[in-house]
Amino acid sequence: MDKHIFRLTDDTGIMQHAKYGVPDPTKGYTTDDNARALIMAVMLFERHGERQYLDLAYRYAAFMLNAQTEKGKFKNFMLYTRQFIEEEGSEDCFGRCIWALGRALVSDNLPHNIKKACRYMLTKALPNIQSLKWPRAKAYALIGLGYIAEETKGLTESLAESLADQYERCRENEWRWFEESLTYSNAVLPWAMFVAYRRLQKPRYLEIAEESLAFLETVTFREEYFKPVGCKGWLVKGRQAAEFDEQPLEAGETVLTYLAAHAVTQNPDYLKQARKAFAWYHGVNSQKLSLIDGESGGCYDGITESGLNLNQGAESTITYWIARLALENN
Repeated sequence: MDKHIFRLTDDTGIMQHAKYGVPDPTKGYTTDDNARALIMAVMLFERHGERQYLDLAYRYAAFMLNAQTEKGKFKNFMLYTRQFIEEEGSEDCFGRCIWALGRALVSDNLPHNIKKACRYMLTKALPNIQSLKWPRAKAYALIGLGYIAEETKGLTESLAESLADQYERCRENEWRWFEESLTYSNAVLPWAMFVAYRRLQKPRYLEIAEESLAFLETVTFREEYFKPVGCKGWLVKGRQAAEFDEQPLEAGETVLTYLAAHAVTQNPDYLKQARKAFAWYHGVNSQKLSLIDGESGGCYDGITESGLNLNQGAESTITYWIARLALENN
């Protein structure tokens, strides 16, 4: 089932896109995908203990080392010719890198050398966290710091307070959210607040986490199945949510959010919702179609108004595997 991961990965890293089940070198690579792929490889190695997964972890960590700038930030887009096309990537990319490095550092299975390299990158990156402006970047970074919160307590609290303050500025009547719209990677915002509560035990964080997740649930579980906000229009406050396209990333991060909620509260309903969100991949969705290709093991790139997007890019396949492995641990 993991054949597609190895096809997408070459001696540089994991390629960003595929045309159907064939890796598409013309679209190059992203640090975003290689950071998430590091998490996936670590989880696969923890589960199976096989050298092939450890080799993947080394490959993806090496990509991140190459992407990190002297100032500790990360370039994101790389051509197939191994040339980065920007001096600095997005804040979201930076936050996902913090998430990946934190997750790798808490693994008891990884060799010391790879963990030392991750520690090196994280130490170099930490001074940039206080300057983050975008909420999802803060959320990803907070999730990453949550793995090592004892040594980064001040930064963890600073990020949590910033997100909590933003939530309280935007919260109004029935609108219980961090912004005036629901766009992409929505679930990471309540997820980050659950992490903040677990590490810092401030009741305010748990209240915001549960309230915002309950609000998101009214949008994404309007039916008996999971249906994320469509990326062609999103959901602006006071309007209807866009129906399509439905992205695999949303399902995967929703699974992880509910698992985090369950870990904090032990409420069994959260575990049920995690399983319902994961079932989206396997046909419990608006089109009643499985997004997993039985031939390649890859995940299709989403649900459109006319059916499946049959391309199988890195983001889709990686987030499926992370969600699957996390759910199997519960």
